[in-house]
Amino acid sequence: NVLTQRLKGLEAAGVVARRKLEPPASVHVYELTEWGREAEPVILWLGRWGARSPFQDVTMPLSAVSMALSFKAMFDPARAAGPDVAVAFKADGEFFTIAIAGGALSVERGRRPEAELVVAGPPGALVGSVYGFAPLADLERAGTVEVEGDRSALARFSRAFCLPAKART
Repeated sequence: NVLTQRLKGLEAAGVVARRKLEPPASVHVYELTEWGREAEPVILWLGRWGARSPFQDVTMPLSAVSMALSFKAMFDPARAAGPDVAVAFKADGEFFTIAIAGGALSVERGRRPEAELVVAGPPGALVGSVYGFAPLADLERAGTVEVEGDRSALARFSRAFCLPAKART
């Protein structure tokens, strides 16, 4: 009920638009309007700002969408030099393919054929494997994540991300 009210408010404000998907889905979805998409740099900036919190708990639950946004927020084009790489992440039953090509990051829903590696598991563990909180091999041994493909792709991918330094209190 609260979500419906908020979506209707965002629709009335012109941030999102509601549309019906074609059959066989035939369900209503909300999408950002062009104006709504303009807020993305602000949201990503807030993500980087929040990551600086000295009180941030990296063990808190994370959704698949939050994981994808985190990658967008922490991407550093200056660190993205090197061969192109694409990794598919499966979290919460949903795929995201995140690619780095020509120093730019792209995030797409779904598993793309160009993904060299597929890593499946809880979003927090997937983020941890990229940001260095938890080595991929340790997560695999523990049965937390499943890996399919070229494991070296994750190291190439991970180099393009940098968490900001924690703020001093």
